[in-house]
Amino acid sequence: MSLTPTNQIPLGFSMPQFSLPDAITNKIVSSDDVKGEKGTLVMFICNHCPFVLHVIHELVKIGYDYMNQGIGIIAISSNDVISHPQDHPDRMKEFALSLKFPFPYLYDETQDVARAYDAACTPDFNLFDADGFCVYRGQLDGSRPSNNNLIDGKDLREALDLVVAGKKVPEDQTPSVGCNIKWKE
Repeated sequence: MSLTPTNQIPLGFSMPQFSLPDAITNKIVSSDDVKGEKGTLVMFICNHCPFVLHVIHELVKIGYDYMNQGIGIIAISSNDVISHPQDHPDRMKEFALSLKFPFPYLYDETQDVARAYDAACTPDFNLFDADGFCVYRGQLDGSRPSNNNLIDGKDLREALDLVVAGKKVPEDQTPSVGCNIKWKE
């Protein structure tokens, strides 16, 4: 396991467009399909990463808590399934169904979407406002598999609450950390 932080790039970039297959339904889902009235959360996750597994129940709760508040939410796995077969779309479907994901779980086979978002780790969060500009690339909260901090989604929830309220999200953000995305060779 390689501890990798979210790439710190300037906020304010426009939400990169995508069309990817949903591992749950096998339908193609586009960025326009998931865009929320008040904002959109794009999460890069995978099935096997200990950092994702540590917080996955909180990510599902966030989906249920915010999707009915005008936030579109999507999860994307971009890992190479040759080197990490546990992240194969068939396994993604099992994972999502067992946890009752309220949001689509998309497979980025070419890894082009991860590159467009400059994603580096799992979990990696990109929160966009109603106008489609990135306002948050920080952590879920201070919890890690190696500490006893409460898993409550505090940092991401604060940013989501501000986006729902149409308020500015502070630019001082602690990057997420997790396993590096498993890039194809």
